[in-house]
Amino acid sequence: MKIIVCIKQVPDTKGGVKFNPDGTLNRAAMLTIMNPDDKAGLEAALRLKDQYGAEVTVITMGLPKAEEVLREALAMGADKGILVTDRVLGGADTWATSSTLAGAIRNLDYDLIITGRQAIDGDTAQVGPQISEHLNIPVISYAQKIEIDGDSVIVERQYDDRYHVVKAKMPCLITALAELNAPRYMTPGGIFDAFKADITVWGRANLVDVDDSNLGLKGSPTQIAKASDKVRKGTGEKVNLDADASVEYIVGKLKEKHVI
Repeated sequence: MKIIVCIKQVPDTKGGVKFNPDGTLNRAAMLTIMNPDDKAGLEAALRLKDQYGAEVTVITMGLPKAEEVLREALAMGADKGILVTDRVLGGADTWATSSTLAGAIRNLDYDLIITGRQAIDGDTAQVGPQISEHLNIPVISYAQKIEIDGDSVIVERQYDDRYHVVKAKMPCLITALAELNAPRYMTPGGIFDAFKADITVWGRANLVDVDDSNLGLKGSPTQIAKASDKVRKGTGEKVNLDADASVEYIVGKLKEKHVI
């Protein structure tokens, strides 16, 4: 079995978020981590590797520094890492990102593709399903449990206060929830081996069946009108009333805001 896991290097929001003049994230200037949903997807792939002897390839699109999350994935147990990086790919929205990743994945053999449900820097949950559309394979989203049954995959798909059980023939794509599992830690030996391993680097020339009009900022139908750091809240309104007047004041405010 061959499994591809799409991972993303995202800003560590504890360190603050910075923007470029065009409204896109200044990723080079921020502390970064592996996207939590993607890490759960990677752990799911590694458990399938432990159970079935699968080969796990991790792929990411980003700046050259995104190599860091690939090496983290290798230290956790992944077999191969692929970095897709090129200046023409910068500023991509979900459509351009999914087009790029699909173009790279067309170079590879796979039975299963696993992505995170969504990235914490965008929260769109669009890239995984879009990749499946580009590759014309089925998708099962919001996976909270994954099992293999012959040439099919069986997934518990989270849905409100219950779940669906969905079965699909492979190849297919699954989007994983962070709640899917508890990702393993890197091992000392894994870290040592990961930093000796070769990372495959691909650029625009390695993308298969992708038109230039679907790449980067120029190929992104979604444009950012305005972006800013978190806005501080004002001090609010202070009142000094007795108990009965305070109750009347609070109820009045709740009615004014249509809360009650």
